[in-house]
Order: sequence, then C-alpha cells, then structure tokens
Amino acid sequence: MNHLEELKEFARLHARGQGMTERQVAAVLPWITTDEPGHPGSWARVWTAEADRLAFAGRPIDACRRYALARFPHHGDDDRVRAQHNCVRTFDDWRRRRGIERLVLDHPGGTVAAWTAGLDGGRRRPLVVIMGGIVSVKEQWAPLLPKLARLGYAAIATEMPGVGENTLRYRADSWELFPHLLDRLGDRARVTQTSVLGLSFSGHLALRAAAVDSRIRSVHTVGAPVADFFTDPLWWPRVPGITRETLRRLTGVADQDELRTVLADFALDAATLESVRVPVNYVVSKRDEIIPAGERELLARTLPRVRFKEFDDVHGSPAHLGALRSWLIASLVRVRIEESAGRAGRSRRAAERVAAPRGATAPTAGPQHPVARSSGRSPSATPGS
Repeated sequence: MNHLEELKEFARLHARGQGMTERQVAAVLPWITTDEPGHPGSWARVWTAEADRLAFAGRPIDACRRYALARFPHHGDDDRVRAQHNCVRTFDDWRRRRGIERLVLDHPGGTVAAWTAGLDGGRRRPLVVIMGGIVSVKEQWAPLLPKLARLGYAAIATEMPGVGENTLRYRADSWELFPHLLDRLGDRARVTQTSVLGLSFSGHLALRAAAVDSRIRSVHTVGAPVADFFTDPLWWPRVPGITRETLRRLTGVADQDELRTVLADFALDAATLESVRVPVNYVVSKRDEIIPAGERELLARTLPRVRFKEFDDVHGSPAHLGALRSWLIASLVRVRIEESAGRAGRSRRAAERVAAPRGATAPTAGPQHPVARSSGRSPSATPGS
C-alpha cells in the first residue's frame, strides 16, 4: 500500500472515530490526488477547503473535525501547520458555551495545552486525564469533558509530546508528563484520585507513570503498546509506514534505523508492570495492525488487576466507537464506586476498633488470600468482559 492509500485508509478510521459518516468521508477522498504540500489536490488542501466551507457555514465542530484530518498524521508541513491552528480555533469557537475551559501549562521541555471541565479550587473533584495517541489531537476527545463533569469529575484533555499543541519531544521518559500535570492541577482537582484515559501510545505512558505515582488510581486504555511493539524485529516490518514515520518525527531522530534503537528504551519490563497495583482496563482489537497480540498476554501475566474488552476490529476499534466509549466510561465509574466502598469499609472497621471493649477483637472482612499466579493471570483478569 502506497503512502496516499494509507492516508485514505487511516482517514476512514479516524473520521469514524470523530463521529463522521462514511458518506461524508467518501465525498472528499476522490478529490485528493497527492500528498505534495501546496498542491491544490493535496491531502491537506482538500480537507482544509472542506473545513473552511463548514466553518463559514457556522458549523465549528464539524469544521474542527476536518481540520484535524487535514493536519493528519502530524503537522509536518506549512499546510498542515495551518490546519492544526484552525483545528484549535474552531474548537475554541464551539466550546465557549459548553463549560469547557482552555489551559496552557509551561513545562521544562516546552508547552502543554489542554481543554478542561470541572476544575474547581473550592470543590475539588476526582480527576480524569484524557490523552490521545500519536496521531490524534485533544480536540478529538475534548467533547467528552462536559459529560465527565456531569458525572462528578474534574477532567482534562491534552496531547502526547509532539502531538498537536504539545511542543515536548517524545522520549522514553515522557511518562513524567503525568506527574507534572498532577502537580500543576493539585489546587483545582483531587489529584490523589486520578484516573487516566490514555488512548493507544499514551496508554503506554500512563502504565509507566502508574508504576511509580500513587496518585494515579486507575488506567483505562485502548490498544496501548507495552514491550513487543518496541523491541520485536519480526513485528516491526508489519507496522504501517504512517505510524513509523510519525514516531520518527515525534522522537526527532534522523531515520528508521535510529528510531528502532531509540524505541528499545520505551519497552516496559515485567517488574515495572507488576508495580502497577491499580485497576487497568484495556480494550483489545482482534485485528490490530499496530499492536502485537503478545502485549495482551504480557499484561495478563504481570498486571495484578486487569480487565480486557475485545472487539473484532482494527487498531482503536473505530467501528465500535459507541460501545468502546461506553465501556471505558463504565470502567471509570466502576473504579470510583469500588474505591468509595473501600474507603467506607475502612472507616467502618476503624470505628469498630475504637468502639470495641478493651481486649476485644474488632470484626474483620474475612480471610485474606494472596493473588494467585499459577495460571499466569490474576483472578481479576476477565478477557472479553
């Protein structure tokens, strides 16, 4: 498959992920004849023209989605840079009457921009951090923010290093962005109860951060690479060229050989994964063309508290977007309910110990058993659930 055909195939998937119909995409793709920057029939110019038309018609969120496709897979030329700016601008127009705020944070490595809802210094709520993968901008996920705020969360949608408005370089230590965000948001959200909704490659960063930052109480991800993607020489030739080239640009390396060397440092080992003691909810796509099947097997062996949901789909399960989002939101709420029940139980037992007569033993919740490891999967791992 050549570069332009790959672009069109990915466009169909990512457009669907943004709520666009196949008919809407099919009306645009035949006009695209090249990916040469500046050409009237180029990828970026054609999608930008369609976005401009919708913006002029007073449909900013529809325009935003087309600008996001115009800058796809990354803003590596002038036309895509303009599309990236317009993507942000039209979302900014749309969000103003919907309770979504803009936030820009300084970072030692650059600047991180975000859309937020529910941040409140006077009434700090549990935090949800939403982050897309290496090709999806925050504007794709930010429409979820008001719903999360209505569910009682403080929520923030941001981007991976090098993606969209994030000016950081993508590196093996990019997981440190999560602790940085929590440090900065501590006065407006209950960051000690943080859940991360990390799609694809950002799910990898979230798992690494959760191994060391106890403020992250759960991770919810879709098709996150873990180890084999970064190190398996037999899998790498099967990875789509667009994915490989996007990773090369985000990491800032010179060529694919250097990229393979750099990516080896990103792999998570068993000891790191076993340190992730919080619930992990992971969506598996059975026909994933990017993530090796061995990643699921590794997570099932090493994560103490993992649940899987499987869809018969390609990477990101775009054909099952509604069911996927419902499962992820339900997973978020379930973790919150379980944590609340756990805190209530601990408070009750503490009160019983205080109230118990001297010499008496407070009742316990029952015998405690270590996590079984003999099967290679923890009791809480429920593939297909």
